[in-house]
Amino acid sequence: MRLTTKGRYAVTAMLDLALHGDEGPVSLADISRRQGISLSYLEQLFSRLRREKLVSSVRGPGGGYRLGRSSDQVFIADVVDAVNESLDTTRCSHKGDCQNGEMCLTHHLWSDLSDQIHQFLSRISLADLMNKREIQAVASRQDGQAREDALADTINTERLEDQAPA
Repeated sequence: MRLTTKGRYAVTAMLDLALHGDEGPVSLADISRRQGISLSYLEQLFSRLRREKLVSSVRGPGGGYRLGRSSDQVFIADVVDAVNESLDTTRCSHKGDCQNGEMCLTHHLWSDLSDQIHQFLSRISLADLMNKREIQAVASRQDGQAREDALADTINTERLEDQAPA
């Protein structure tokens, strides 16, 4: 089983949104900066997440995204499923044609494992993750780094403006 970048990034972005959502709508640019995920990739992911009503968008100044339901009602499996990510550990995508068009000897083992993984992720909510001390520590570090980066950008912009010919 291999969870691809799409699923990992979607879960990361949703967790970031949940962690910062109490401050109002969260922009994709802010998530992009904190998590190092390209803005265009986030736009694609959030289009799918919005379609599944896991997020809602807020337009206008100060706009961004909010969770579509409370963080204790958004489960990791929901996020992975919304971006069409497969948690399938079989080689045949559950079709049962893994060995020359026939079911292989271990098909049911890998199929059961896929089901177990999905059930496991169906029991973990964004709120569960938000309450983990380790995740809070990482979020705090990322927020501090984002503030430092914003300050450096402001200083560099002011320097460039000071150097511009009048």
